[in-house]
Amino acid sequence: MMDADTAELLAQSLERAFRNTSGKEVEAALEEVGWREALDEEGAAVVPLLFARQGEANATSGALDDVLTSALGLPTGPGTAFVLPEFGAYAPPGSLHDGDLALQGLGSARMAAADRAVVLATRPDGALSAVVVDTGEVEVRPIGGVDPRLGLCAVGGRHVSATGETPVTPAAWDAALAVGRVALAHELIGASRTMLRLAREHALTRVQFGKPIAAFQAVRHRLAECLVAIDSAEAAAGAAIGADSEVSPLLAGMAKAVAGRNARTVARHCQQVLAGVGFTDEHDFHRYFRRVLTLDGLLGDARTLTRALGEELLRERRLPAAPPL
Repeated sequence: MMDADTAELLAQSLERAFRNTSGKEVEAALEEVGWREALDEEGAAVVPLLFARQGEANATSGALDDVLTSALGLPTGPGTAFVLPEFGAYAPPGSLHDGDLALQGLGSARMAAADRAVVLATRPDGALSAVVVDTGEVEVRPIGGVDPRLGLCAVGGRHVSATGETPVTPAAWDAALAVGRVALAHELIGASRTMLRLAREHALTRVQFGKPIAAFQAVRHRLAECLVAIDSAEAAAGAAIGADSEVSPLLAGMAKAVAGRNARTVARHCQQVLAGVGFTDEHDFHRYFRRVLTLDGLLGDARTLTRALGEELLRERRLPAAPPL
């Protein structure tokens, strides 16, 4: 288990990596920091360290590919991408029949430069397999959308041949989803913290009626509600990772739903505080607003996850154990 001093050193290194690099340089910076080695050795314990800082910096990397690939027990690397489920969903993006793979999903910014991609596929009997394919055999189409800076792409194909295949149990896929959701939750929290910082700085410097708008109660209340939303999302995300670095699928789903919902709350209040300047292209706020809208839709959005958790509660007829918030 990583001690506190080592974790702080890694966190500072990751923060510098995101602050001083951009674009493709981020991947090289993470390689230099030793992100994948830390992930292999410490597992989910290092996930919050990277993704919170990635969210704060509005940076883009293939770290989510590493998290999901590693969670399925497959080797990671800058040349390996992971095909994500379609936006707003979390069902396996591939189907496998007699060795014939069809897929329809999303890829991160790493997909365009990757040599291979991991696809989780469902067989006709319901069994799951992690299939490795050459990216040259699939169609990769850039997506503009609300946040083109994130670099998402649509990944599809039919009659795709596999270069490798590994059976995956439903429990293993649930565990991989859980780690991915915790990662995205922390990225949403990081983005929310930066939105709050931008709104606070504006409130302290924008003067109306002879005083900073931060002196007005209505503005203070909005900023305070942002802080409560961020802290509650962080508590939920922290509760999802146990002392042994194991991630609870139930608590991870709750954390992702809470982080997505609360990030929208933060964005709404910060937009009100920033007023007109928050709509301008020159101000950084819109980049974070766009990012949280997009991140919320990966591996299940807040509405979908909340509905699924409610349906599970009705089906099981019992309340889950309260998370230790």
